Amino acid sequence: MQLKSTILLIQKTKNHKSNYNTMKKIFTFSLLILFIMGASGQKPSLTKAYNLFYDKDFVKAKEAIDLCTQDEKLSPKAQTWLYKGNIYFYLANQEYGEKQKNSNYIIQFPDAPIEAYNAFAKAEEINKTVEAYEMFGPSEGRSKLYALLLIRGVDQIIANDLANAKNTLEKSVTSYEMVPPSVSLKGEPYYYYAYTLDLLNQKEEARINYDKALKDGSVNSNVYARLIDLYKKENNKAKVLELINLGKRNIPEDPSILLAEVDYYYWIENFEKGHQLITKLPASVYSNPDAIVNVANFYINDNNYFTADSLLKKAYQLNPHNFVVVYNLGYCNLKLYEIKFLESNDLAIKGYKDKSTIANTLADNYLTEAEKYFEFALDIEPKDLKILEQLKEIYARKQSPKYDAIIQRINSINK
Repeated sequence: MQLKSTILLIQKTKNHKSNYNTMKKIFTFSLLILFIMGASGQKPSLTKAYNLFYDKDFVKAKEAIDLCTQDEKLSPKAQTWLYKGNIYFYLANQEYGEKQKNSNYIIQFPDAPIEAYNAFAKAEEINKTVEAYEMFGPSEGRSKLYALLLIRGVDQIIANDLANAKNTLEKSVTSYEMVPPSVSLKGEPYYYYAYTLDLLNQKEEARINYDKALKDGSVNSNVYARLIDLYKKENNKAKVLELINLGKRNIPEDPSILLAEVDYYYWIENFEKGHQLITKLPASVYSNPDAIVNVANFYINDNNYFTADSLLKKAYQLNPHNFVVVYNLGYCNLKLYEIKFLESNDLAIKGYKDKSTIANTLADNYLTEAEKYFEFALDIEPKDLKILEQLKEIYARKQSPKYDAIIQRINSINK
């Protein structure tokens, strides 16, 4: 009897486990059905999208309106796209507001301004008079997007996404021109659009928009610089001078305009006038490393390497990681070495031994400085063959143990 009861217990246990597994499968399947029903239950609803918008929950409003734009019954409606335009506009505005407060904030929907613009345009295409309570109409909505589109377009330029930057900034310009803006951007939409066109080698379109930036009251010296560069390439001296004078009136203390004037006179080979203007440059010019480099370049063109070296050392103190600064310092010191080396030889030939020794010591110091700055430049641009060749010559003159290593680096790059 004991044996039978044990067997019966085992059988009951087996039946219990079997029933448990069956129930577990049914329960799991039921959960799956409920999940699918729940997921499929998120039906497209314009009312839901609007209510979320009204509650300022723009992220959830975006999710809701996206379902509507994908729905075959709702996507043909102007109201759907009007809602999307407004939701995306306020979402973008909210995100960029957060970015202004906290520079570390990562924008989740960077293309929201573009989506908003396109949605407003589509709503207007379907029905120009479509409207909704406390929402922008399609035309008004587009006209308010220029600043957000400008910010997005600039980000795309920085990312070197020029094709998309062009499209975004074109929208920004269109938006900016729709109605007189409540806040003037002083030509910035035109400038960045023109700059993008310039980079894409669409020079005539770029010129048109640089001109528009000036007419809109631009105080951005880059507008003048870019236009001057375009007219210089056409050898249009009159237009270059006209722009310089305009810049002097509108932004009189800007270093780049003052240096453009100096450059103009060097360009037309009136070196005396150019040199006079250099000596009259205000102190403000010498607080900007890029401006100092440009002034130093004028002295280099005059073969005044000593003054150029002095200026570049000031620029180096302001920005020691600037490639142009350290490279030009290497170049100036190499030239000063050559001048002092020849002077030392000439003095030796004439029998002025002591003076020759002094000049030779100065020459060696300049060569050491040239070596230092070219090595700094090489740290920034490790594969620059021009720098490597300069250092090869310096190491050879100094009989430096670094010579063999520099030869190997040059050969490895030339392979």
